Amino acid sequence: KTAMQIVEIMKVMEARHPVVMATSVSAEKSAEIQAALPQATYFEMARICAIQPSVPLAIRPGKLSILTAGTADLPVAEEAAVTAELCGFQVTRLWDVGVAGIHRLLSNRHVIDQSDVLIVAAGMEGALPSVVAGLADCPVVAVPTSVGYGASFNGLAPLLTMLNSCATGIG
Repeated sequence: KTAMQIVEIMKVMEARHPVVMATSVSAEKSAEIQAALPQATYFEMARICAIQPSVPLAIRPGKLSILTAGTADLPVAEEAAVTAELCGFQVTRLWDVGVAGIHRLLSNRHVIDQSDVLIVAAGMEGALPSVVAGLADCPVVAVPTSVGYGASFNGLAPLLTMLNSCATGIG
């Protein structure tokens, strides 16, 4: 969509809902959107342009944590984190805790234990969601990313790993 198409959509949606989001928005497009809608905020890492209510939404119950295997997974994870926050959830972020440095994950076991839902983004071989699900007693949303090199096949390898996981509770 063009920036002006997004502006028109956001205007219509703003009249109906306190939170309006446009995803996969480049910095250049966000500048055009913000020129037309000064109340819009741009979240650069998440690539989200959003209109938020002047009064924050009530905090929703539950603890949502988002984990990434590596720093290359951050844009996907930030998109999930910002979306959840805009919807009223409190989010704990745990970045760069992949299986290549498993000690970083294990030293943050309390985050897993205290969470009601975990969103786990991973590229490469996509092993992190299975490891996390083996440690967690809550639902794990596995999110394959297309980052990586070698045989990751633009995200196909992590997707297949996640689909084939024998750990329970993965979606």
